Amino acid sequence: MAKKYLVTLTDEELAQVLALTHKGRIAARRLMRAHILRLAHERQTDEVIAQTLPTSVATVERIRERFVLGGVDYALAEEPRGGAPRKLDGKQEAFLVALACSTPPEGHRAWTMQLLADQLIKSKVVEPELSDETVRRTLKKNDLKPWLRSEWCIPTVSAEFVWRMEDVLDLYAEPYHPAFPVVCFDERPYQLIGETRQPLPCAPGAPARYDFEYQRLGTCNWFTYLQPLAGWRHVVVTERRPKLDFAPRMKELVEVHFPDAERIRLVVDNLNIHTPAAFYDAFAPAEARRLVQRIEFHYTPKHGSWLNMVESELAVLSQQCLDRRIPLRDQLQREIAAWEVERNQRKVMVKWQFKTTDARIKLKKLYPS
Repeated sequence: MAKKYLVTLTDEELAQVLALTHKGRIAARRLMRAHILRLAHERQTDEVIAQTLPTSVATVERIRERFVLGGVDYALAEEPRGGAPRKLDGKQEAFLVALACSTPPEGHRAWTMQLLADQLIKSKVVEPELSDETVRRTLKKNDLKPWLRSEWCIPTVSAEFVWRMEDVLDLYAEPYHPAFPVVCFDERPYQLIGETRQPLPCAPGAPARYDFEYQRLGTCNWFTYLQPLAGWRHVVVTERRPKLDFAPRMKELVEVHFPDAERIRLVVDNLNIHTPAAFYDAFAPAEARRLVQRIEFHYTPKHGSWLNMVESELAVLSQQCLDRRIPLRDQLQREIAAWEVERNQRKVMVKWQFKTTDARIKLKKLYPS
């Protein structure tokens, strides 16, 4: 059957269509229409055009009709779409986004959808019928979640932060050397917790069940060594973490774990016990001086403890071993020791990827100049 709407392009119209099909960047829908006009001008059937592009026969027929009724520009143009008008225009939406990023009113921890809607109405920015669902959709479109908060160590922007960061990063970039091992060290408190009722084990279709009530049985502390390039770590559980506990851990590091090392490069944070002065509090001057000469301290910046690789190891320990209730210090030491042996046997290393050159690009704002 003969087609009612035939596409016959003039030389000027054909040149316009061909120019669109050879453009580097063009909207996909507009490009599709240009190809339909070109193929229809070459007397291809609607079925062939639909299979070639690909698209539907109905779309090909609609573009033919639009060309005959309105010409090339009308056939290529986007058809107006239906739907309800926007509830918020650009100015109103910008006001909502700014409001959601501001401090909530007194008596409220964070902005809610209804609270934002009420505030917009109260400020006479929108009409009184604005709903909290409109606010929700607008915030979702702008990827805003004012009810969420994320804790983060915000560093002090200074040359002090930068030089300590680059000192640690350059140390991590050095190759492994057994005479000058790099050891990361940190500690963490632990709450000993016991059960008040016997937990119920898991069964088919039912998870293990623990009573929400628990018994606090005191606290303890664990010190952790990590040699990232050798895949070695060691954890010692102690009652507390004062200077008189830190100094023996350093003596153990020198005499037991690295007796043949010429100098141990130790990465620690800025806790007040992490200082060579602790050696003089715990040992005689000659012994303290001997230990000081064997250990080279490298401090992470304040609010920059994430630069200490042992922090990642502590997170793994917490997740794999200690994410449960442990009532006794001796049991805690046994559980950690078993985890440590298995991990050391596999020689799990930490491959640090963040380098000084990366810091100067990604953390450029931290640099004073």
